Amino acid sequence: MTSSSSVTPKLSDDKRLRSLQALGVLCGFSAGAWLGAAEAPTKLVTAGIAPVVISLMMVIGVFLARWTLPALIQGTSYVRDDVRQAPHLVVWAIVAGCMWAVANTLTIFAIRDIGLSIAFPLWNTNSLLGIFWGFILFNELQRAGMKRWLGVLGGAVVMFGGAVLLTFASATQAPSGHAYRGVLAALGAGALWGTMYIPYRKAYLTGMNPLSFVTFFTIGELGMMTTLALVYSGGAGPLWQQMSGARPVLFWLLLGGFIWVVGDLFQQYAAKYIGISRGIPLSNTNQLWGLLWGILVFGELHGATGSTYTQVIGGSLLMAAGAGAIALSSATGEEHSRWQAAAERESQRYGVDSEYVHARMFGHEHKAVRRRRSWVDWALVGVATLIIVWFGAAARVPQLNLHWGWMAALIIAMGVLLIGCSVALWRLTRFS
Repeated sequence: MTSSSSVTPKLSDDKRLRSLQALGVLCGFSAGAWLGAAEAPTKLVTAGIAPVVISLMMVIGVFLARWTLPALIQGTSYVRDDVRQAPHLVVWAIVAGCMWAVANTLTIFAIRDIGLSIAFPLWNTNSLLGIFWGFILFNELQRAGMKRWLGVLGGAVVMFGGAVLLTFASATQAPSGHAYRGVLAALGAGALWGTMYIPYRKAYLTGMNPLSFVTFFTIGELGMMTTLALVYSGGAGPLWQQMSGARPVLFWLLLGGFIWVVGDLFQQYAAKYIGISRGIPLSNTNQLWGLLWGILVFGELHGATGSTYTQVIGGSLLMAAGAGAIALSSATGEEHSRWQAAAERESQRYGVDSEYVHARMFGHEHKAVRRRRSWVDWALVGVATLIIVWFGAAARVPQLNLHWGWMAALIIAMGVLLIGCSVALWRLTRFS
């Protein structure tokens, strides 16, 4: 039984905890912007490309990014040293990757049937599961106080109301006449993603760096997605034919995978420093970015009735307000002590060095993990670059009615968040 004195934050740690929570909130907002933009390439389903091909190519882009970004930022030797401290988390990362691949495929079908601006908020009900699992398994919201409990539960109720409103709106806006099939696909994706956050939180309570976790996460993603694509397409031959026929637009799907990884890394840091009960709802502000991309760039809801606009925009704002209420209910020192108790439980269960766990919880490095790069890292970056250039050489702009001015404005906003959040992460934690 762990004594209370061993898990209560020191007074000298209070200031750093506040700084880390502010960093987690910034990471959540940045994740929302980049995750929202990453789904934009899936609009290519309107160009006749099979959903599984879109999802597979995005996952290939994700695979390239999840190995090259850690190699650039920390080095593969850093990842190796990190995994040695908690090798059991490799299995959890692969399982989480498998769940992500299935969920991502469901989102493609949802977008095809009910559109991007409507599907986004529906699958973002994953935040409700994040709150549940965070409380049940990882001591989140315990000793949080009535005010913060009301903020989280009230926010969850508001988000649910927004989802219901959007479900009614989808019945009149389904492009293919399969509104309820699209709703079920989006909600199924949300359920899988909500459960997927269990391995996330186990990893970060135990001390693993997000850059290390996602490296093995992507093995599950690519393996599961390849299996799904082969089964759905009827074998390797038909799948290859579909990919060859879509070669002029495959580059944009790879790019979508890269964009997703940037957003997902920010989401991982948010989950680490403010927990899944708060970090996941905050990163789910991607629903607003998805709404902006869908309406402003792709012209979704063009010609819709005023009632439909009211339902879609009102439902999205309700869900965003609920997520904001949850995110602003920051963890107190008492609640954080419960997080540390959960971390101690994980370290004892798997035999992980308690000093390593404690250092990583406060955003510090541990002496057992060193940051260095070798020729292997540059080789990974070089191979990934060649693959992207090869696909880029054959790329063609899809025949879609895009509003380029709005697209440029959204990209600039994303760039500002990327730079600001990256600098903050480096200064406070060195990406620990």
